[in-house]
Formats: sequence, C-alpha cells, structure tokens
Amino acid sequence: MDFLHFLISLPLLLTFCTLRPVLGNGELRALLELKSSLDPENKFLQSWTSEDDPCSGSFEGVACNEHRKVANISLQGKGLSGKVSGAVAELKCLSGLYLHYNNLSGEIPKEISNLNELTDLYLNVNNLSGGIPHEIGNMNSLQVLQLGCNQLTGKIPTQMGSLKRLNVLALQDNRLMDEIPASLGNLGMLTRLDLSFNGFTGRIPASLADILQLKVLDVRNNSLSGVVPSAFRRLNEGLQCGNNPGLCGVGFSAVRVCTAFDDDKVNFDQPGPSINYTAPIANPQPANFGAHCSQTHCSMSTRFPQAAVVAGVITVTVTLTGAVFLIIIMYRRKKQKIGTISDFSDDRLSTDQTKFYMNSASPLVILEYSNGWDPLADGRDGIGSPHDYLSYFRFNMEEVESATQHFSEVNLLGKSKFSAVYKGILRDGSMVAIRGINVTSCKSEEAEFLKGLKLLASLRHENLVQLRGFCCSRSRGECFLIYDFAPNGNLSRYLDLDDGSNLALDWSKRVSIISGIAKGIGYLHSSKENKPALIHQNISVEKILIDQQFNPLISDSALPKLLADDIIFSALKISAALGYLAPEYITTGRFTEKSDIYAFGVIILQVLSGKQTVTNSIKVAAESYRFQDFIDTNLKVNFSESEATKLADIALMCTHEHPDLRPSIEAVIEELSSCSDSS
Repeated sequence: MDFLHFLISLPLLLTFCTLRPVLGNGELRALLELKSSLDPENKFLQSWTSEDDPCSGSFEGVACNEHRKVANISLQGKGLSGKVSGAVAELKCLSGLYLHYNNLSGEIPKEISNLNELTDLYLNVNNLSGGIPHEIGNMNSLQVLQLGCNQLTGKIPTQMGSLKRLNVLALQDNRLMDEIPASLGNLGMLTRLDLSFNGFTGRIPASLADILQLKVLDVRNNSLSGVVPSAFRRLNEGLQCGNNPGLCGVGFSAVRVCTAFDDDKVNFDQPGPSINYTAPIANPQPANFGAHCSQTHCSMSTRFPQAAVVAGVITVTVTLTGAVFLIIIMYRRKKQKIGTISDFSDDRLSTDQTKFYMNSASPLVILEYSNGWDPLADGRDGIGSPHDYLSYFRFNMEEVESATQHFSEVNLLGKSKFSAVYKGILRDGSMVAIRGINVTSCKSEEAEFLKGLKLLASLRHENLVQLRGFCCSRSRGECFLIYDFAPNGNLSRYLDLDDGSNLALDWSKRVSIISGIAKGIGYLHSSKENKPALIHQNISVEKILIDQQFNPLISDSALPKLLADDIIFSALKISAALGYLAPEYITTGRFTEKSDIYAFGVIILQVLSGKQTVTNSIKVAAESYRFQDFIDTNLKVNFSESEATKLADIALMCTHEHPDLRPSIEAVIEELSSCSDSS
C-alpha cells in the first residue's frame, strides 16, 4: 500500500517542486502590510505569513491568476477591525477586493485608485469615515463600487462620472451631503444607483434619465426637492424616492403631485427627447434595495445626515416650511431605519465578459448569476434559453452570501485544498450545504464544464444528495453548488465508536444503509431515464450522508465531470490510503463500474465492523463467519447471523482482487433484496 501511495503521489510531488516561489517579492510585502493594517491583532489572518507563498492556496481569501499574481482578495465577514492600507495599491493585477461586512474604520486610501485592473470594490457595511477620494474617478476598469453602510461624509466627487464601465454604484446609508452631481449621467453602463439614506439636497439630475441601462435608482430618505423628471417613469418600481417631502411629480406613486407652488414645473415636467425604452429585459427581478444594513453596522447615532440649513432666509414662511420639512424627514428616517433590516444585495453585473484575470480559459466566463442579469440568455452554444434545464437551478451571489451569513466560520462544515463546504439557510427556511469550488480547480473547457453541470443537475434518486442549484461568479473566482442538507452527518461519524455509544447504529439501520447505497450506485451505473451510465470514482463513508430518517445519500456524484484532472487525481491518494481504490487501477489507470463495486464492498465491511479501517484480519474473520471478530461490538448479540453471513459474502465478492469476478450492482441489489426477504 505504501508503494501504491508513492506511485500516486509522485506526479503531484513533481508538480509541486516545479512551482516558482514568490517569497520575498513585492506582492508578499504588500500583503503582509495589508494584513497588519486590516487585522492588527492577528486574530483572523494568521495564515498570511512571510514563510508561505501567497499563490500556494495557504493565504486565506487570496487567489492568484495564471501568472501567479494576486487577482482576488475575498475577506468579507471575517470580523476585521483595522483599516485599509494604501499598500493594497502594490497588487497591480488585483481585479476584485471584497472587504464588506467587517468593522473596518478610517478613510478609504486614495492609493487604491492605482489599481488599474480592479473591477469590483466592495467596502460596504463597515465603519469607514472621511470623504470619497476623487481619485477613484481614474479607475477605468471599475464595474462595481459598493461603499454603502459606512460613515462617509462630504459630497460625491464629480470625477465619478468618468467611470465609464461602472454597472453598480451603491453609496446608501452614509452621511453624504450636497447635490447629486450631474456628471453621474455620463455613466452609460450604470444599471443600479443607490444613494438612499443620506443627506443629499437639490434636484434629481435630469441627466440620470439619459442612462438607458439604468434599472434601479434609489434616492429614498434624503432632502431632495423639485420636480421628478417624467423620463424616470420608465423605471417603474425601479425608481424609489420616498421620504423626500420636497419632491413632487406626475405619475409617481412615491411622491406628491406637483402644485402651482412648485417652481419650474413646466421646465422639468416636459417630455424629453424621444427614447425607445421598449427593448426587452431578460428575466427582470425587482429587488428591495432599501436599508440593507444590520443594526450592528449602522447604529442610529451615526446614520442621520447633519444637514445644513439653507442659508439666506427669504421670508418667514419659507423658513418655517423648511423647518417642518426637516422635522418630517428626520422623523420618517428614524422610523424607517428602526423597522427596516433586509438582505444586502451584492449585484455583480459585468459588461466585459472576455476580461478575467483569474484564469483566461475559465469556464466561469459565461456563468455569473446576479439579480436581473442572465449571461446565459444569449443562447450561446444552445445554452441559456428560457427553457434550458440549468435555468431552474440558478442562484445569485447575494443568496449564497445571505444563506451562509457571508461565509461565516461558524457555518463551515469542512474544507479541502480545492473547496469548502458551508451550512446555509435559504430564504424559504430550508437548510442546505453549499460547496464552493475555486475556479482553478474546474475544467478549463467551458463546454465540458457546462455539460458536467447539466448532468449534475439532472441526477434524481432517493439515495443521492439532491442538487438544489448553483452560482458561479467569475469576479470571486468560485463556483458554488447548493445541495440539500443532511442533518445526521456522514457515515464515518458512526464508525470507531466506544462501546455503548449513543451514536452506534442498530442492526436494521445498518442493513437499510447498505441497501440504500447499493440502490444509489445502481442508479448511477444505469443508463436509464435519459442519463448516461456514470462511475462515481470516489465512494467512501465520507461521501455517504445520512438524512433525518437515516437514509443514506451518496454525495459528489458526477462531481469529477466539473473538476480538473489534477484535482481528481489528488483525491485518489486519500482513497488509496483508506483502502477504497481497486487494485487494478494501479495497472490500468482507469475507473470502471467494478471500481465502484470494490469501494462499496469496503463500505459494507466498515458498516458491519464499525471500523474505519478494514484490516486483513477483519476480512479473514468474515470469510470464516467469526462474527465476534468482525461484527461491531456495540451490537452485542442484537443482529441477525443469517443476514450478517449474506452481507459478509457480498462484501467479499465485491472486494475480489479480479474485477471480472466481482458482481454487478444489479446482482448485488438482488442479493440484498433476498437478504431482506428472508429476515
């Protein structure tokens, strides 16, 4: 077995030895400086050390591109309480910076504007203060800018109008003031603009109505005044402007109807140039973009804009009217803030689908799901039509983050070199397990990846873990698979128990579990129900989950169809070490249905003996039916000897050295059925 292990490990060791270290380079120094600033007490970023390679996967939240340059930093919801260091500007290839849902303070460093490749900047839901650096207007690649739920002050820099690729600009729940700059009307690719819960004054710039891509404009709870341009009617529910008593308009449910006392009514309410707004929008998903912050991050004491009273009182009447408006605004704002706590939406809306620094051949290029955006809708390669099977399985990034509490460590169920599994709760209250897979671990060919994803979504059997959906985000460099949650853990939990353990399975459960596993394998091996015959390749007690009724559920079925070859190969080391790998693999290098049968035979012996490791002595005892030497002592005498004899025979046939002498899964199921009938 040691020699087998060595042969399997050798290619991986050679690959590892050829990796070029980046120790001591500028990016490592920048990361360490960033760490000391973000996590001054070294509580959460202990994996960031000067001895390790940032691109080896050891730096939590750091992902590199194919040139071994840092491309993404994902540290949302980690409890960070420091500041954002200007050293981040040294990471020249950074395309995504995700620091939202932390407790960061201080100002946004102006050096961040030197990140010319940055497309996503998420600093929302922190305690950042100061103004928005006007240098951000130089970030030509920026597509998403999330600064909401902080304590930012001052005005919106006019230079922000230069961000030609910007899709999402979210500045809600800050202390921003002054007028909304008309230069924002130059953001031709903008789809969502959220300025709610601030202290903006003046009018809504008419130039914003010229942005044809705009779907959501949220200016609620400000001190805006004047007439709402009629061109905004095309937004329908996408225009949210309530709690601005100074606003009026015609045809808007959230504002009062203009009267003769509203000046410039004629100029502002006249129809503008003729614009065709009838182009269809694929799968529109109106969302609530209200006060998304939790009370933890947006306390009442820091959220009221310190609105300045307009200087130059003309008449006593105007002064009193202004005072009344201000009181109403603050009262309504306070009332709404206390009562509104909703999910935060992190829309990821890309306009440049060919620019991706994580992996140039990434299968995630056309698989990013966000509110109101369906990149598969173009029907490329016949994929993504409204009737396509995958369309029923799409989740968006906001749903995944919300379900896992932004990937909280509390919800982490397990972690490997290529993926992490989190427990989550969907909005409908159902519990799920969410597996995140790094893009570098996925198949590089898009067509193959999508084919595997379709196959994974099509599997339906009572003894297979059910896929609920998926969400692939190229900005994060991850693909998430959402499965039904199995509350009783995996089968290995019930092995190697002390005598008298409450977790020990009774005999009927063991027989039922073995039978259920066989049925699940039978479904995979069959080519019925419009699916090809599948080989699992990696069946083990860790891959057998137990549901509420103690039914076995095989997990990770068809997962190799999504994974890169080197990832599949690395998993074989574990299988070999635990005795699941069929002996013929070492000579053929191929998996067959008989490979799965061999692993299943090992599992039968594990379930019967209650042992994780199936030794040769257990096999010998099973051959001679010495029950006291291969039946779990937790069962004492509470088992059927006839059934134990039959199961031992099946296990030994399944683990025969020669694959041709192993039974088919259909024969095994038939034997197990006769075993149950005779009991």
